[in-house]
Amino acid sequence: MIPMLLGVSILAFALLQLSPGDPLAAQRGNPQVPEELIRRIELQYGFDKPVPQQYLMWLGKVLRGDLGYSFKFKRPVADVLAERMAATLLLALFSSGLAWLLAVPLGVWSALRRGEWVDKTVSVIAFVGMSLPSFFLALLLLFGATMLPELPLLGRIPIGGLTSPDFDSMGVFERGVDLFLHLLIPGTVLAVGAIAGLQRVARGSMLEVLRQPYVIAARSRGLSEGAILWRHAFRNAANPLLTLLGFEFSALLSGAAFTEVITSWPGLGLVALEAVRAKDLFLVMATVIMGSLLLLLGNLLSDLLLAWNDPRVKLR
Repeated sequence: MIPMLLGVSILAFALLQLSPGDPLAAQRGNPQVPEELIRRIELQYGFDKPVPQQYLMWLGKVLRGDLGYSFKFKRPVADVLAERMAATLLLALFSSGLAWLLAVPLGVWSALRRGEWVDKTVSVIAFVGMSLPSFFLALLLLFGATMLPELPLLGRIPIGGLTSPDFDSMGVFERGVDLFLHLLIPGTVLAVGAIAGLQRVARGSMLEVLRQPYVIAARSRGLSEGAILWRHAFRNAANPLLTLLGFEFSALLSGAAFTEVITSWPGLGLVALEAVRAKDLFLVMATVIMGSLLLLLGNLLSDLLLAWNDPRVKLR
């Protein structure tokens, strides 16, 4: 994991340096900022040095726990991340949990009803979900929540923000309900595409396992369908799903940035977009490294779960 993180950081740092723009462009264009201060900032952060030396200075500070300073938001990068990261992780976990809770049972159900109307209906819905652009779905849900308030459910879902203005005066249960309602639109937008893909994988894997000889042998011994399905068939069919676990979570996290901008969710999405446009070097690097780290940790979790689920896989 360490060599991969180093490689990602080198590539991201090089691409940022090659891109047009200047991290101190806003300060240079401000007549109230003296040239001496700009020069001092350049010396402090090494902007006047060659790119390899700048990277080594940044890496040394990161290893000491200093993520740098955000010139766009005029705050330390660690403070910006701490303020927004919790909302992004909450959204990603909510959408990921929703996707897995719905996709896996739908995939198993479709495999058990292969060729029937249930299978065909779920397949059509899955293809629509995979083809539907996330921004279009977000706009549809936002339109329904704002322009159609008479709808029994959609009309009462709040738009934008993490909580309501009177959140602090609510009780514990009311706070949970309020947070859940604010999560519904962005979480649904992220979950729809993931549900469609995971459902197709679960269905195909389950169909392949149900045709195996040991499933036929289990039926011949008189085992119940429930025991055959969950104790024998699904455990082997879950291997491809466990392999996708890390990639799916990281994909939801990266896709959350675009959804957050459209639905006004106060996460890292808008912050990262503004940081890239302003070439806020240290904030962009922190978000890239954080996304890469989550991807690597997700893959590690997938490998551990796969070894736990399948005795044929050994940890070496």
